Amino acid sequence: MTRPPPAPAAPGSASARPILLASYASFVLIGWSGLFVPTLLRLLQDEFDRSDAEFGLVYLVGALMFAAGALSSGIVAGRVGRRVVLPAGGLLIAAGAALEGIAPTWAPFVLGAALAGAGCGAIDAVASSIVMDLSEAGSGSGLNRLHLFYSVGALAAPLAIGGLVGLGVGWRLLAIATAVAAALLAGPLARAGAVRPRGRSPDAVRAERTPALSVRLRIALATLGLAIACYVAAESGVSSWLVGFLADEPLTAATLALGLFWGGLAAGRLVASRVADRFEPLRFTTSCALAGGLAVLLAVTVASGPARIALFLAAGFAFGPVYPMIMAVAGSLFPHRAAAVAGIITAAGVAGSVTYPPLMGVVAAVAGLGAGMVGASALIVAGGAAVVAAGRLAAGRVARREARPVAAADAP
Repeated sequence: MTRPPPAPAAPGSASARPILLASYASFVLIGWSGLFVPTLLRLLQDEFDRSDAEFGLVYLVGALMFAAGALSSGIVAGRVGRRVVLPAGGLLIAAGAALEGIAPTWAPFVLGAALAGAGCGAIDAVASSIVMDLSEAGSGSGLNRLHLFYSVGALAAPLAIGGLVGLGVGWRLLAIATAVAAALLAGPLARAGAVRPRGRSPDAVRAERTPALSVRLRIALATLGLAIACYVAAESGVSSWLVGFLADEPLTAATLALGLFWGGLAAGRLVASRVADRFEPLRFTTSCALAGGLAVLLAVTVASGPARIALFLAAGFAFGPVYPMIMAVAGSLFPHRAAAVAGIITAAGVAGSVTYPPLMGVVAAVAGLGAGMVGASALIVAGGAAVVAAGRLAAGRVARREARPVAAADAP
């Protein structure tokens, strides 16, 4: 006799709660890991006697491995299951952080950063796909809540690491502690990875058998990849160069502006986690992108002093929902392939972080950082336009609610 399928796991149900908590903890971890080396930059330069350019190589390797981890995790998860891939991401971060902590020379340290980057990419993509499967197709609230915890980790890292180092705690001990935390998280992540991928609805099956619509959906997904690359380019460009752009302000004011930008990101995602599903996802995402671009443009061209800092706070608030909303829109195109879609979109975003911040340095040498900030404003607006184009290509599919998820082991 055929056993009935398990009951659906609603996002607020008791069965979904530990899965979501593990996913949130994993995003705190990758937010922390992403800011670990930048926070310790001066100490690490002294430790290994390396230049800014050589640490630029660390950032490049980490970003490329993040993209590789995100893209490959979606493919591998489709074959062996997310309950294998997700904890493997945590163990990669643990191995990378441990290697950084014990590295006697430069080469092992760079290898550790590469391993940690690959693990962060895998967790970013797979945990996002799990939350997508626990939410209705096109729902942005769950993903905004998940990415809020990335912002929490990114905010906590410089505050906690800077404070502990100031108290005399060695950076290597902090790296080992990060490794231990990542290893301990592997067990909960394995249980979270057991969420069954969303079932294929009859409409989805018919869409895949209709060549013209199938091609349009794939082009729409590629367009959303462009949109998220534009967004990440703008966000990382502003974040990387904001302190330098505010060179005419006291250092305390410039660093405050950077902290407020990230605080705005966190607040934007918190608010969106409560209200995003009340609005049509394409319009909400595009409105946030336009508002963020306008705030950056005004901060560069009109405002000065406290008003400029306030505008960067407003820009962060508007930026916050854009990334998770693009991810949610992409997931609605192929709701039964959340892991693969999340991997593709996450990897596409890395292209923006790899290309635009270095390009801003070149632009600054020619026309000043103000021109680079205007470019960031244009990029996030272009990302919003790409979201609109993707919606038209998808012919309304992003607004359709698909099958509810089931909390059970991955299908073999």
